[in-house]
Amino acid sequence: MVGAVEPRPVVWENIQAAIGHSSKSQAPLALPEAPPLVTSVEPVTAEDAPLREVPIVDDTNVIYLADRVRRWRNLASVASAIAAALVVMLGLQVYQPDLLPSGLRPKPRTQIVEVKTPPVPAPPSGQFVAVLQQGGNSPAFILTVDAATKNFTVRRVDAQPEPGKSFELWLISDKLPQPRSLGVIGGSDFTERPVLSPYDANTISGATYAVTVEPAGGSPSGRPSSAPIFSGKLIESVPPGPTAPSPR
Repeated sequence: MVGAVEPRPVVWENIQAAIGHSSKSQAPLALPEAPPLVTSVEPVTAEDAPLREVPIVDDTNVIYLADRVRRWRNLASVASAIAAALVVMLGLQVYQPDLLPSGLRPKPRTQIVEVKTPPVPAPPSGQFVAVLQQGGNSPAFILTVDAATKNFTVRRVDAQPEPGKSFELWLISDKLPQPRSLGVIGGSDFTERPVLSPYDANTISGATYAVTVEPAGGSPSGRPSSAPIFSGKLIESVPPGPTAPSPR
């Protein structure tokens, strides 16, 4: 369907040149010259060598963090050792203090325990009375003594001192070297004093009570200046009991 196409002349020439049958002379093929050999190499110094910038890595934070971790680890180890030592020492102080040195042993503590005891009830109080009189005359004084409190009460019955004189009461006992003054009996009907407290119960109950006439205010020497004019001994008038009446 397509007619014959005659190639151009140049195409045939190229084909002949390629296969070596070209009618034209071809220039000889020339190889490229090799580069000259280098026989000597000049030394390159550090000054001539180009400088290459090396990147610097900042590891200051890494080193600082590592130091802190190591320091905290050392502190934790020391604290653990101290805590363990304290636990051991406290255990020894509680259970075996003798194993510790004398300086570390706990000091002995003295604990005072107050024990409340019920109050001791007072002994039953008895009442004693003595009638002080002269011979068979009527009583001049009545002496009442409370055995528990050792208080006495003197009641004037029928006796009046002379002007410038005083009645003085004495306790006479074979347990004492001399009579002991119990004071001047006052001018009122009743005279009450707690002067028997220095004497024991046996001395009080077994003594003789006497009244002498002394200068106003009592004997200045502490001894009777005259013979007793009224005397008597105590007898139990009320037995001991919780309902014992008062001396009056």
